[in-house]
Amino acid sequence: MQNDRHPSGAPWRNFYGRFRGKTIRSSQKDYLDNDLDALSPGPVGWDVNPDRVPLDPATILGGRPLWLEIGFGAGEHMVAMAQRYPDIGLIGCEPFINGVAMLLGKIRRAEVSNLAVHPGDVRDLFDVLPEGCIEKAFLNYPDPWPKTRHHRRRFVTAEHLDPLYRVLRPGAAFRVATDIPDYVRQTLAEVPKAGFVLQTELPDGMGVPWDDWISTRYEMKALREGRRPHYLTFRKPA
Repeated sequence: MQNDRHPSGAPWRNFYGRFRGKTIRSSQKDYLDNDLDALSPGPVGWDVNPDRVPLDPATILGGRPLWLEIGFGAGEHMVAMAQRYPDIGLIGCEPFINGVAMLLGKIRRAEVSNLAVHPGDVRDLFDVLPEGCIEKAFLNYPDPWPKTRHHRRRFVTAEHLDPLYRVLRPGAAFRVATDIPDYVRQTLAEVPKAGFVLQTELPDGMGVPWDDWISTRYEMKALREGRRPHYLTFRKPA
């Protein structure tokens, strides 16, 4: 019978994105070498937490209420939200190390202290977050995986949405921003199956950003290329 676990004890989880770009600048290497470890939310990876001991939210970012950004890209939204809401603790997950390095540079320049970073797969973080500990979650311009045969790789599938639902507190919001109409279609079809309730007024509400929305480089690119952003808000029932 095929072994379904990694030698570390981790379950085999297919990951289809990139972990690293072609080059990392010396300044970015400095951020990664000197800043990243101190921003960890705790032992997340299977190499440091093979028994999957749950994290204690009271020890993360001074016990602040916790928000989660899934795939933060270059980090502009994360840093801006941290500046706007200093009493909130924001955890960001991003497996692409070049994006992590860009975020770390922004954190250093902005001097914000209410951010934590997991440089890896958000599913590993879901493993060790206690039920109901996250008060808001963001999914901004996720990888669209445009080919039909790749749609199962998108975040908006049960493999990701079910554990996200578990870690969100009752009443918590889950925001999704994308410029891909078919991603909107799949989001509207799949997210409610996990238990979430759509809050956005359709169809006009799709094009209205949130009051505290921070436009990202991905959105600016979409607008330059004539694609319409969509902003969807779901909520876990109270």
